[in-house]
Amino acid sequence: MAAVDTVAVPSTATAPAAPSLLRRVLRDRVGAAALAVVLLFLLLALAAPLIAALYGKNPVEHYGQNAPGLLSDGGLPMLPNGGISGDFWFGLEPGLGRDVLTQLLYGIRTSLLIAFASAAVTTTLGVLAGVAIGYLGGIADRLFGFLANVLLAFPTLLLLLALSPVIQSRLVDPGTAEPEWMQFLVLILVFSAFGWIPLALSLRATVRSLRERDFVQSARAQGASRFHVVVHELLPNVRSQLLVHATMAVPTFVASEAALSFLGVGVTEPVPDWGRMIARGSEVFQADPTYMVFPGAALLAFVLAFNLLGDAVRDALDPRAGGR
Repeated sequence: MAAVDTVAVPSTATAPAAPSLLRRVLRDRVGAAALAVVLLFLLLALAAPLIAALYGKNPVEHYGQNAPGLLSDGGLPMLPNGGISGDFWFGLEPGLGRDVLTQLLYGIRTSLLIAFASAAVTTTLGVLAGVAIGYLGGIADRLFGFLANVLLAFPTLLLLLALSPVIQSRLVDPGTAEPEWMQFLVLILVFSAFGWIPLALSLRATVRSLRERDFVQSARAQGASRFHVVVHELLPNVRSQLLVHATMAVPTFVASEAALSFLGVGVTEPVPDWGRMIARGSEVFQADPTYMVFPGAALLAFVLAFNLLGDAVRDALDPRAGGR
């Protein structure tokens, strides 16, 4: 899982108001387009049940197996282009014959739920560790620096592959079907185990510089408690870093979740998931290349749009950039 980029903010600058930040992002054509794509995906995720109801399909029913003439004896769609028709707008899944459109819509919900939850947990842990360690300094700072370097030295993807089944085996009795919420919880725990470290390191460095500034020293001289200094003097000056981190973390977690599912240790059947759809598409690509196009294009568009939005937010928050 890639480290998330953050941006340092001068000690006297706080994050701009939301309307001002939005105006700056919208002035950037690339940022405005990326925001529109991200909002479209969010809307599709929220409206997935309504769209599925109007469309008349669901993501779990095996339409190709239940109705004759839709799949061949080998499990491939009979109609060209993956079985695209007036009844199945994006075609049918090879083998099980599920509707691709509803699989994609509900796959957005799966990815976003895991990504947003993981981003929230890692941001919280990063803030608690980074701000506290940066403010305290001393032996706590040295111990944290050593621990962070040790954790960052591990091959993250291999650890994710190893930890996921271990955690699942600890939480679920042998022979018992794993509930859907358990799959989501395991992924969030796995992502959170390492995702907080880059933010914590960045905040530690920022807070170490801020704690010696005049406004912090003035608050101390006036008898302010450590809690007051952290909450009212330090945190307002790192809000921009937190916003950029969260914006950049979401697409990282979406891609990581899809990668784990592609490798067979992420979300399992019957929960719709883009990574598993891409894995299935790679198996039947020569016979049915259309099936892999839709989840691959959706994942690419979403991750690219969110990354571009993160760049636009970072530029808008950077006082030296002043927008593009």
